[in-house]
Amino acid sequence: MGERRRGPKSLKRKVGTRRERRTIVVFCEGEASEPGYLEALKRLPEIRENTSVTVEIDPCQGVPMTLVESASERAGDDGVDECWCVFDVESPKNHPNLAEAVRLAEQNGIRLAVSNPCFELWLILHLRDQTAYLHTKDAESTSRKLDGRKGKRIDPTVYLPHRHVAVQRAAALTDRHERNGTVFPNDNPSSTMYALLAAIEPALR
Repeated sequence: MGERRRGPKSLKRKVGTRRERRTIVVFCEGEASEPGYLEALKRLPEIRENTSVTVEIDPCQGVPMTLVESASERAGDDGVDECWCVFDVESPKNHPNLAEAVRLAEQNGIRLAVSNPCFELWLILHLRDQTAYLHTKDAESTSRKLDGRKGKRIDPTVYLPHRHVAVQRAAALTDRHERNGTVFPNDNPSSTMYALLAAIEPALR
């Protein structure tokens, strides 16, 4: 006969050991392609289980400085681990106050995912290499030809299966600019969206 249990069984539930999800807030200037991509990305099971992503869209499609100012106000929230801004450089005419926006972001701990000339370059890198300089209109046209869309809104299912390849291609562009001594905002083509994906997706860290 086994030893008799002494005292009543504890009714306390064992404390779980599951790690808390990281909380990331992303501020976007775009109204269609960027939010559509990020909203689909955050719903992937491997991301949803580990990272909480909130996408904030500037209702006025603000310039980079406006996004960084909004992110700086949010960065102090206790429940937020990281704030990111996603914006374009634009070419041949750059967005105004880019250097000031980058400096403000550095001062306030805001991370940046910047595409040069535009977010469409990041989309292109999912489907092919792109190492030559691009104007914004050329990047938009090339992106539409590659996926067959008519307007701004993308089908994320075309891109998400290839996101890890895009990360590798974008990181290679950054390495090339560093070797050549090419610095922002003259680092066209480039996209640091790969850094944002690494922050969001555990497998890329």
